[in-house]
Amino acid sequence: MKVNKSPTVLGGAMIAAGTMIGAGMLSLPIASAGMWFGWTVLIMLITVLFLYMTAEQILEVNLGYDPGSSFDTLVKNNLSGIWRIINGFSVAFVLYILLYAYVVGSGSVISDTLRNLENNPIDIPRYLSSLIFAIVFTAIVWWSTKAVDRISTILMIGMFITLFAAVTGLLGQIEVAYLFEPTGESNYAIYAFASLPFFLTSFCFHASVPSFVKYYGINGQKIRKAIIWGMIITFVFYLCWMIAIMGSIDRVTFLNIGEDQVAWLLNQVKANQTIQLALRFFAFFAVVTSFLGAGLGLFDYIADLFKIGDSAKGRFLTAIITFLPPTILGMIFPNGFVLAIGFAGLFAAIWSVIVPAMMVINYRKRHKGEEKVSFRAFGGKIMPYIIIAYGLIAIISHLLVEVFNVEALNFFK
Repeated sequence: MKVNKSPTVLGGAMIAAGTMIGAGMLSLPIASAGMWFGWTVLIMLITVLFLYMTAEQILEVNLGYDPGSSFDTLVKNNLSGIWRIINGFSVAFVLYILLYAYVVGSGSVISDTLRNLENNPIDIPRYLSSLIFAIVFTAIVWWSTKAVDRISTILMIGMFITLFAAVTGLLGQIEVAYLFEPTGESNYAIYAFASLPFFLTSFCFHASVPSFVKYYGINGQKIRKAIIWGMIITFVFYLCWMIAIMGSIDRVTFLNIGEDQVAWLLNQVKANQTIQLALRFFAFFAVVTSFLGAGLGLFDYIADLFKIGDSAKGRFLTAIITFLPPTILGMIFPNGFVLAIGFAGLFAAIWSVIVPAMMVINYRKRHKGEEKVSFRAFGGKIMPYIIIAYGLIAIISHLLVEVFNVEALNFFK
């Protein structure tokens, strides 16, 4: 008799970590340069804490529905129609802006790597590299979800291997003084606010929580453990990454960030050829896996929104709507990688922070007085309001820096 085994906690943790770890890592050292290492660790810990709690809030609401209920269903049933529209727009915007960032990042990584070949360097314009990248990997999404699944799995393995190789190699040569060296400026803390959206984006996986419920069934404690371990794994990877990069590049160097931000970062890391190659392969794998993940999510969202069929012709139309705008923008504006990640964090603060907190408040009001529930998100009644405040701070901070150019928050006054 065949026994169906329950999914393991480790499997769920790896799914969560795999969703979080990706191309957004490349923006973190640049976004953190104003506050530097000590404040970076603190902001990462704060981000992990808050985003773990928002994931639990989604989980609490989701466990009141049948496994398989979508995030949109949860929003529709617990918030007003306007919030469903705001949430849907925020999700779509985040995915579109991330695709743009990954198109830009791909062109940067490919062109710079070919240009730095030791023998027979090849000079390919960034816009052409971005176009080729977008065409090839759009075709994979158009072909089938199964193709995305298999290729993503292979690329994820490659990403973890090359990240491990690059980071362990860099950790062996870091300058500890770089991590804690003062540069004549004492008030690093103010720059922490500007970094909030970047870390929020990098620890965001919340659209996957309903998938966990579908995967594990009504088993809140097991899902909680998978989320906790997934976030711990991600935090450790990010911490090692930040130590490796900030320990290899002094803070003052970030005063002269080049327009091609990803290539600039890769070229600032002084290491032997093997570590450099591992670092560049990691960057490429990270961009591809992130592109495929965000692309497939937006592809399915567009198909459902416009009720486009799953035929070859229908999938082609969906692919055009999904991938053409970010590809064109990536070719026209090739220097917006970090900026795009920041704006993704601004809108992610809406659907992955504020909306979950509002949902759990209304969900508890609707079910007040009913029999005791089997799962309750951490933090009690007050925590959703604290979460909303955190989301608003992240949004306001980003608007002050990027839209209103408030000098107090600008990177290096």
